[in-house]
Amino acid sequence: MSRKVAVLGAGPGGYMAAVRAARLGAEVTLVEEGNLGGVCLNWGCIPTKAMLTSAEVLEKCREAAQFGVEIQGSVSPDMARMVERKDRIVQTQIKGIAGLLKQHGVSHVQGRASFEQGGELIVHTGEVGREPLEADRIIVAVGSSPLSVPAFPFDGRRILSSDHILSIPEIPESLIIVGGGVVGCEFATMFSRLGSKVTLVEALDRVLPLPSVDEDCSKVLQREMKKKKIACLLNTTVLSCQPTEKGIEAVVGPPGSRSASGPKSQQETLQAQAMLVSIGRAPNTRDLGLEWTDVGLDDKGWIITDESMQTGDETIFAIGDVCGPSRIMLAHVAAAEALIAAENALGGNLVMGYDTVPGCIFTAPEVANVGLTEAQARDKGFDCRADTVQVRTMGKAQAMGEIAGQAKTISDPASGRLLGVHLVGPHATELIAEAALALKTGCSVQDLAETIHPHPTLSEIMAEVAAKASGRPLHG
Repeated sequence: MSRKVAVLGAGPGGYMAAVRAARLGAEVTLVEEGNLGGVCLNWGCIPTKAMLTSAEVLEKCREAAQFGVEIQGSVSPDMARMVERKDRIVQTQIKGIAGLLKQHGVSHVQGRASFEQGGELIVHTGEVGREPLEADRIIVAVGSSPLSVPAFPFDGRRILSSDHILSIPEIPESLIIVGGGVVGCEFATMFSRLGSKVTLVEALDRVLPLPSVDEDCSKVLQREMKKKKIACLLNTTVLSCQPTEKGIEAVVGPPGSRSASGPKSQQETLQAQAMLVSIGRAPNTRDLGLEWTDVGLDDKGWIITDESMQTGDETIFAIGDVCGPSRIMLAHVAAAEALIAAENALGGNLVMGYDTVPGCIFTAPEVANVGLTEAQARDKGFDCRADTVQVRTMGKAQAMGEIAGQAKTISDPASGRLLGVHLVGPHATELIAEAALALKTGCSVQDLAETIHPHPTLSEIMAEVAAKASGRPLHG
């Protein structure tokens, strides 16, 4: 008899867990209240990249003369058509997921699932629909939502979340972005290219202040943002804000105060048409009824799992964003966790590894990383070496007219073991896959240097920096 598996949430983790469990012979029911694809497909990865591509095309048109191309007349963005294109791409992908589920015999139920007394799983459909769902194993993949801050309540017009901003009717003339993390920096890039005057406000001392992002990458990105006239206010927080006739007025100043009562000399008033708040995510566990199960939560509501993706309840697994930042909140991580959870729900004994997860940030230039940063390596006791090669030394980069950035390796000088790779530059998010494979398979910098890379390509920078790290630099 096949085991019954219920999957709650149809993001990249949920739908992949459902497909994998079905392929292993389970009878699978996938419950999703909203659209298939979750945040990634509907408000995150795919729609933002569609919009970023439109912004990049606009920028290339404006720079056409540098490439010997003359464009007659003016070039301007059409936000309505950009949003329409984005929506069309999203709908195509949603249909693709629906077809995949049907192909593998997964039952898709439109509704909201929750646990009730005794741990019974209930699916709520429509206004009054309520049906029990029988399952031997349950995989929770309900994701997260933009963190709402009471001081900056979202209204979808002046104060925006990352969900709102993808469907705004027009490009704001000026935009304040609160938070210089991945989301904030990506939107800063996008709207600067589209013509907005962007001010980025970050409480810490650098953009992309993530442990996984090497400080040198942050420095390069901040330098390039400055060239594009994106104002980066670091060591700064929004102390207060209020709507105005033309948009929003925000008082900013040093961290440590949530009011505007600090020294006036340290404060600045910013005026903008809109303000994007991108300071984190919150777990979608509030109305899930987990108190009726043995699933453990941390103090912020994220689900606690072991490396097999099992919760404190032996029948329940959890994957993706709902497991919180300690498990790395990325779509490709959720997808990898999905395969682990599905296998284990059906008797497997797999564990999830997080040591070689690549990170990709779609700014201009792009930023990507895998493995340890220089600071992390030294904290772990490695007497490491760090080697850097500039993107401008690559012939392909010169031909493309995109010369900003660098490649950096962190390695163990005694063994030549590769510990981390950090890229900033054109197509860094594509190039990082080679570095992830190198770390996964235990390659040394010499192995990487001796791998023949095609010419002329951006990938040659991997061979160049590896050759330098192995003590045999090729071009200086």
